[in-house]
Amino acid sequence: MASDGKKEDAFHTLLAQNKTFASKTSQENPDLLARCAKGQAPPLLWLGCSDSRCPETTLLAASPGDVFVHRNIANVLTPHDLSSQSVIYYAVNYLKVSHIVVAGHTSCGGVAAALGNGLVGGTMDAWLMPVRELRSELLAGGKFEGKSDKEKGLILVEANVRRGVDVVRKNPEVLKNMESRGVTVHGVVYDVGTGEIRELETGEQEGDLQKRLENFKVG
Repeated sequence: MASDGKKEDAFHTLLAQNKTFASKTSQENPDLLARCAKGQAPPLLWLGCSDSRCPETTLLAASPGDVFVHRNIANVLTPHDLSSQSVIYYAVNYLKVSHIVVAGHTSCGGVAAALGNGLVGGTMDAWLMPVRELRSELLAGGKFEGKSDKEKGLILVEANVRRGVDVVRKNPEVLKNMESRGVTVHGVVYDVGTGEIRELETGEQEGDLQKRLENFKVG
C-alpha cells in the first residue's frame, strides 16, 4: 500500500506542477498558449526513444508547438510500423516540417536488451528484433571486437540511428518532400550523462537522393 501511495503522490505532484507551468508560461510568454490554441506549425519532427530521461522539448530548450514528436522503445523505425509511418506522413504533408531528426541516446535499455540473448518477454522481443538483426550485422562485421560493453552499446545506438535515418530517407512521402521542399533528415545521439546532443555524420553523397528517387519514389 505504501508503494501505491507513493505512486499516487507522484501523479498529484506532477499534476500540481502543471498549474505552475500554466501560470508561469502565461506570465513569461503570454501569447504562446494562445498561439498554440489556434494550431501548430512546428519546423521539426523528432523520432526518438520513449525513455523518460529524453524529453525532446526540454533537451532542446524548446516551447510547446516547436517540435512534432513520435517516440517508442529504442527509437525503432521500420517501413512496416503504421504508428511511426503515420506520424511521418502527417508531419511532412500537413505540418510541412523542414527537418526530421532520428534520435538515439546513451544507456538505452532497449539497446542493452538487444545486445544480450535473454528473453525480455511480452511483445518486447518481437519489437527489438530489428535492433538484434542490426547487432548481428555488426558482429559479423567485427565492429564489436575488443570493445567493452559500454562501447558496444554506443556502437549499436549509433548504428540504430543511422538505420533509422536510412528508413526515413527511403520513405516515399519524405522523398517527395525532400525533392520539392528540401526536407532534411538528421541523426543524433543524446548523452543522458551530460545533457548534450551530438549530430552523427549521415551526410549524403552527390547523387544519393536521385538514386533513392529512382528506387523508392512512388506516385
